[in-house]
Amino acid sequence: MITEERMRRSLALRKDDVFVRSEFVSMGSEAQVSRALRSLIQRGIIVKLGVGVYAKAKKSVLSGAAIPVKPISMLAPIALRKLGIKIYPSQMAQEYNAGVSMQIPAGNIVNIGKNRIIRKIGFGKQSIAYERI
Repeated sequence: MITEERMRRSLALRKDDVFVRSEFVSMGSEAQVSRALRSLIQRGIIVKLGVGVYAKAKKSVLSGAAIPVKPISMLAPIALRKLGIKIYPSQMAQEYNAGVSMQIPAGNIVNIGKNRIIRKIGFGKQSIAYERI
């Protein structure tokens, strides 16, 4: 439980809402970190957004289940930056910001430029779609 306590303390002190598994490597062996992450998920302290990507959690007012502290549309760009992927506004967002279109961009779409990524990031029924331009 020492690894789990260290991780919980580390999470409480951080300002970031998104964490990558590689940030916890120094806290113990691979098996210890895995067990601690599973335990933190079960306790509702963090939620899993994807493979090796986690976010701080809060209790849902409606269901009482653990949900991310911020919407996926705000957490996904942070997670992608931590994974080393440079992101840009989607094509629809660029057109809206330039005044070309009056349609407000809907959905969770992130432009990843020329990068290739197949990693799914999301929570529940919401997930991020990737656009390559």
